[in-house]
Amino acid sequence: MNTAASENSVYKTKLDTKLLVGTLLFCLFNKPALALADDAQELAAIKAQMRQLAAQVEAIEQRQAKRQGLKKTQTALAGKGRHNTGLAGGKTATAALGSGPADPAIRFSPDTPPASVAQAGGLPLRSHGSGTNPFGFEWLPASQEVVGHPRSAMDLASSSPSSITQTSVDHLPPVFTIGGISVKLGGFVELSNIARDSNMTAGPATAWGSFPYANNPNHGLSEERVSAQLSRMSVLMEANPRKDIRLQAYIETDFGGAAGTSNSVQISGYTPRMRQGYFTFTQKDWGFHLLMGQAWSLVTNYSKGLLPRQEQLPAVTDNNQIPGIAFTRVPQIRIGKDWHEKYWLGLSIEDPQGTVDASTFSKSCSPNGSSFSGSSVPAGYGQSGTSCAYYQNSGGVLLNSGTHYTDNPAPDIVLKAAADTSFGHYEVFGLGRWFRSLSVMPGESTTRKHTHFGGGVGAGLTTPLGTKKLQLAGNILAGEGVGRYGPSLLPDTTLNSRGQLTPVPEIIGSLGLIGHPRKSVLLYTYGGVETAGRKSYMGNDGRQYGYGVSDLNLSGCSIEFGSCNAQTHTLASLTAGGWWHFMEGHYGSMMAGLQYTYIRKFAFKGNDGFGNSVSPTTFGNTVYVTFRYFPFQ
Repeated sequence: MNTAASENSVYKTKLDTKLLVGTLLFCLFNKPALALADDAQELAAIKAQMRQLAAQVEAIEQRQAKRQGLKKTQTALAGKGRHNTGLAGGKTATAALGSGPADPAIRFSPDTPPASVAQAGGLPLRSHGSGTNPFGFEWLPASQEVVGHPRSAMDLASSSPSSITQTSVDHLPPVFTIGGISVKLGGFVELSNIARDSNMTAGPATAWGSFPYANNPNHGLSEERVSAQLSRMSVLMEANPRKDIRLQAYIETDFGGAAGTSNSVQISGYTPRMRQGYFTFTQKDWGFHLLMGQAWSLVTNYSKGLLPRQEQLPAVTDNNQIPGIAFTRVPQIRIGKDWHEKYWLGLSIEDPQGTVDASTFSKSCSPNGSSFSGSSVPAGYGQSGTSCAYYQNSGGVLLNSGTHYTDNPAPDIVLKAAADTSFGHYEVFGLGRWFRSLSVMPGESTTRKHTHFGGGVGAGLTTPLGTKKLQLAGNILAGEGVGRYGPSLLPDTTLNSRGQLTPVPEIIGSLGLIGHPRKSVLLYTYGGVETAGRKSYMGNDGRQYGYGVSDLNLSGCSIEFGSCNAQTHTLASLTAGGWWHFMEGHYGSMMAGLQYTYIRKFAFKGNDGFGNSVSPTTFGNTVYVTFRYFPFQ
């Protein structure tokens, strides 16, 4: 008996101890989250819950009304939703976001931040009115997405859908606000399978001008790669201090960078890079627009107006676009003016950089103690001696030390006019460029500066062909020294007999058809061409120097391991592909794409060493199979 009583007492003691410990742990780990907040936070959280519940009730009632065949106006439903909240001065999600601007593509943030607070995992975040939150950070209530701005559906009816060519962030609702600034997130995760019939040893960006001739063992050696490098993330921050003023900041990144340690052996550790990063100021009443930062060049074709994120980009996967498209993506300062958002004028001052072909100048010049590098230039016909030309330096602080940068005396300047009509979008532009070199003439010991002007004119269009389901898009750029603006990167300049950089004549152009058999399907086909002219001189040794020379021995271009220094004359391409948006919901969207590009490369004519003409040519095929997941759409 005593033993049983003793065991019972010990059992009760253990049980009491377990209950005490359990109660303590329960209090520690299950303490209501609202008890941690002050009264203002608790009240704000309850209000947010009530608004969310009211929105859910309203959504259910709408579904029931549809089943019963009842027709209720949106105004009546919104009024009922406000009544159901039971809160004095309660706001709907639409009111919380503020009224939208005249431009439907971009929604302004409210002048006064909303007072409601959202929940994140049941824990309330401090509202702007809370004195303990100096930064004014606030999640937008979930009810705003349900009532005011539902998840954006992808629409592939555009000739250049921003969900494919950019990140479609403009069409998404804000995720949170900081003070008076709303923040939108956009982007996608991508996986591409890339197949080429010639080995380029390249990722998801094809160097179109580098398809090898038959002398190179890589010619006809197929290449297979799988890459997620083009996965993108973007952030759009915007505010409207006044009704007629909009401020925006946009940052877009992917993983197209490759550090010195990047490889695909065990870990494909490719690095993030900045695709775009700029801010804009818009005064709507004046039609005034200002952009500063890194963005698509004003040379790029546009689908509407001259505003950023409205570029007419081909809906392709390859990060180097397609041959024939004119573009760069560089730092710039741009000012623009619109008249009733129908007629546009823009001026852009853009970061310069040149490409130089010095392949016929076999010797190099590098003065002692200088980062300058250049070429030894043979004398022209009737001249004597050899001069040295300097035109580039190795990268310095915050630049890539493994590459060269040309010595640019002035930025590139683009002036463009555009018109949006009922028959489509049309634009014309002019481009101005300057190229500089230093030369040391025969018998001299000091340098002379030389500056040459280059540039060209261009045009673009985007227009429907009798129906909104079929569009025509095209662009052209012609001039001297404009090779930088084509994906094939034909040379901007070469050297003359005095060591001066002289622009090479070039034409860049493309024409495409974009079709939309269904809202979820986009099909496209593009044809493009990039061609360069001759810019050469006759040396006193009887040989030609420069670009487009015709006396090179090109007999080895068709023999494996043969010598081939052919200069590219023309690249012609044909691209076809499409996208299918096959899944969508509150979990995001999925899209699949297929792209095929055929390219033909023609060299300037040479000889076989026996006086017979030789015209080297080669071709290439690329195929992309791509899948993208859009978590924000």
